[in-house]
Parts: sequence; structure tokens; C-alpha cells
Amino acid sequence: MVVGRLRNVAYNWRVTLAKYTGSKCKLCRREGSKLFLKGEKCFTSKCAMENRAFPPGQHGQRRTRLSDYALQLREKQKVRRIYGILEKQFRLYYHQADSRKGSTGENLLQLLECRLDSVVYRMGLAISRSEARQLIRHNSIRVNDIRVNIPSYQVSPEDKITVVDKAKSQLRIKASVEASQQRGTADWVAVDSKGLEGIFTSIPERSELPSDINEQLIVELYSK
Repeated sequence: MVVGRLRNVAYNWRVTLAKYTGSKCKLCRREGSKLFLKGEKCFTSKCAMENRAFPPGQHGQRRTRLSDYALQLREKQKVRRIYGILEKQFRLYYHQADSRKGSTGENLLQLLECRLDSVVYRMGLAISRSEARQLIRHNSIRVNDIRVNIPSYQVSPEDKITVVDKAKSQLRIKASVEASQQRGTADWVAVDSKGLEGIFTSIPERSELPSDINEQLIVELYSK
């Protein structure tokens, strides 16, 4: 009984904060793919998906056939967790994408990639999107020489992203840049690694975005 109550308290505490504070590796295992939430660890053999590529829990290794709704729900949850967005905000992004011309699914992914935290992450200034959000909230990022501390800020083509002088000496930023130099950066950003700055050159096309995301499932889910 005591254990059950403690679990309920922990769950309610997480919901109250509107932020998931549990194991990020469990999220990857639950979605069945790498979400790259742990930064450099995701590229090593220590990644949970390398050793336990099955859902967490007592019955995680059971093979179950998912319904169409379950597949749509899991795809939505996967994308939401990749970009670190709550359900209400994600739904707003969908409605915004749906109101635009063109493919709703592609519009949705483009809106998510134009978020400032995603751009900072794609530039290699942060090892993960959660770290990028932390840098932004701590006033370490400038957009067109203006400090912006809103991770969801929508970046436009030709916007210049820079790290403030005070934060350029941070070891985590230097480590992130070194790692990105080895793996490369996204095609839609031009980065000056020495100056710790870059330009968001263009909105990415669908062919440039991850191929393991099936945005059509999300459209089908919200269209019901």
C-alpha cells in the first residue's frame, strides 16, 4: 500500500510540473526507436536501445499486434517526445499546420524544426534539445543580436543565431560543437564553429528530415 501511494505521489508530482522527469531511455524503448534524448550516450553502446530494444515493464518482451489507432498514437507520442513538447502545445502546432497550404504533416514537422531549441540543437551548439532549451532559458542565445529566452520561438530563414560572449567558455557548448564536427550538422543551417554562431538558411524540405517519422499517422489521428 505504501509503495502504491508513493508511486501515485510521484506520478501526480510529475503531472503537476507538466514535465516528464523519469528515465529518458525508457521513452526510447517505449517508442521502439532512438529519440536521441540523452545526447552523446545515444551514439554509444551504453544506449538502452542497443541492449534492450523492447518496451519497458513486466510484459515488454511480449509480441503484440497494434491496432491502427495504437500505431497512430505511438507515432504522435514519438514525435512529441523527440521535440519535447506537451500535448496541448503539440495539438496547437497541428492546427497551425493544418491551416497552411500544402501537406499538413510536412507543415507540422517544419514548424517543429523552426523552433529555436531545434535550430540550436541542429547547429550543434547543444548535445540535445533539452540542453538547447536550457541554454535558451538561461539567456545564452541571441537571434539577430537580440537575446531570446523562449525555446518555442519560430526562427525564420536568414536569421542569425549566436551564443552570447559570457556563455562561449562553457565546456558543454565546446563539447557539443566538437561532437557535431565529427557527425556533421543539418543541411539547412550554416555554422561557424569557431565563432559559435550560424545562420538558419532555409526551412527544411521533407526529404531532409528524418525518414523514420510517419507524419501521416499523426494527421490521421487528429483528423478523426
